[in-house]
Amino acid sequence: MQYSIPRRRFLASAAATASLPAIPAIARAATPARRLTAHTRIIEVNGRAATKFQLTDPAGNTGITLAPGERFKVDLINNAGTSTIIHWHGQFPPWVQDGFPWMETPPIKPGATQAYDYAAIPGTFWMHSHQGLQEQNLMTAPLIVHSAADLRADHQEVVMMLHDFSFHSPEALMARLTGQSLPAIHTMTREIENIPTRDIPPHPARSAPMPGMSMHGMDMKDMDMNGMSMGKSDLNDVHYDAFLTNDRTLSDPLVIQTSRSARIRLRLINGSSSSQFWVDFGGLTGTVIATDGHDCLPIPVKRIPIGIAQRFDVLLDLPPDRATPILATLEGTTDRTGLILAPPGAPIARITPHAAKPAPAVDLSLERRLSARHPLTPRQPGLRHRIDLAGHMKPYAWSLNNEFWPNVTPLMLTSGQRVEIDLVNHSMMAHPMHLHGHDFQIIAIDGTPLNGAMRDTIVVPPMGTIRIALDANNPGRWAFHCHNLYHMMTGMMTEFRYHGTAV
Repeated sequence: MQYSIPRRRFLASAAATASLPAIPAIARAATPARRLTAHTRIIEVNGRAATKFQLTDPAGNTGITLAPGERFKVDLINNAGTSTIIHWHGQFPPWVQDGFPWMETPPIKPGATQAYDYAAIPGTFWMHSHQGLQEQNLMTAPLIVHSAADLRADHQEVVMMLHDFSFHSPEALMARLTGQSLPAIHTMTREIENIPTRDIPPHPARSAPMPGMSMHGMDMKDMDMNGMSMGKSDLNDVHYDAFLTNDRTLSDPLVIQTSRSARIRLRLINGSSSSQFWVDFGGLTGTVIATDGHDCLPIPVKRIPIGIAQRFDVLLDLPPDRATPILATLEGTTDRTGLILAPPGAPIARITPHAAKPAPAVDLSLERRLSARHPLTPRQPGLRHRIDLAGHMKPYAWSLNNEFWPNVTPLMLTSGQRVEIDLVNHSMMAHPMHLHGHDFQIIAIDGTPLNGAMRDTIVVPPMGTIRIALDANNPGRWAFHCHNLYHMMTGMMTEFRYHGTAV
């Protein structure tokens, strides 16, 4: 796996492809597609083996890295032994290439190959399955698209991808959450893979009306009523066996060789299914330069909160004579994972898998400080909309505007309009909300206006309100959902559909 790109190798590769936009279109069309294979592999976690998925190129590298100006021209080969479909999270492809199992874009059958070809946008992105619960079984990988500015930067790149891991099947995890039998969970996941239609009868676990928040079944002993302090059971639905960084735990962490006094561009990806973290930089002060693949005004940080599916690019200047651990601690716990950046000859100390004290709940303290380098042009919205987020722990089910996927009413958009949406959380759990095929700007938090970051995923905290703005500039059908996999699978998803899209 290639998670670090030395500057010399990066420059040589980029120079070979930097002239790509000048090549005649007919020649570019003849450029062979990259190959990406979905398959299974054996992974060892804390001395125990498990079979999980993987997405690799012909050289065995996880995911895809594109050079400046290179199109996303990829043949996805399904050798996973089961149907799958891969979503290119944060990219702006035509909707039929987005990797979502609409009727028009069904999953890829075992042994089949699906071709993709669209103009990629630069930044730190990732890919993951949108088929059932495969994401929890590590059907995920980085998707890095370099920009021309990356050619001029004097730094080494390090990709740090976080995962939550269980030796239990994701269906068993979901059965524990919902109180359903395993056969019922298999039926539920098959329903969710269908195209949304008002004719599909709702599953019992997703059918309860939820006019507002219910406290039934929630552990209140560690929760104050303003939602600012919650216990572990309220923050983390699933108890995991381990937390991984680039497929490894702190019992055998990845040690990345750096030059002395190196500048590192850390591309941080939270590829977890149900876990949020605080990431610290070994006592160093880093500089956040991008959020979800989009440049922001530089912000100094010693640690950052990262929600499920979010990404941050952080610049770090390393000391010349010591190793620097980059550690991610699960919110509400002492559980942690990470990697180590080490110059030649630096001693490597053993790091325990538990921090000295629990991390707080992931919050919006950094979000309030962030500003987009290229914000939306101010203009009046053509559509204002409110989406209420709600849910129960018992029965375990989560909704948007009191609707449960796949029984949803699409939000209809008109091409060219500015759209503003209030995301209002009526529950005591955070919800990382993701929109396919678009980015959006954070323009208010709890009623306070701001000129915030551009994102594709925003954490809406318990009892909080976030206002986002977006330009409707990518016609088609687009999923909008909570990126906590178990919230999404029990109903917390809807559709944004453009007028004129044939269905």
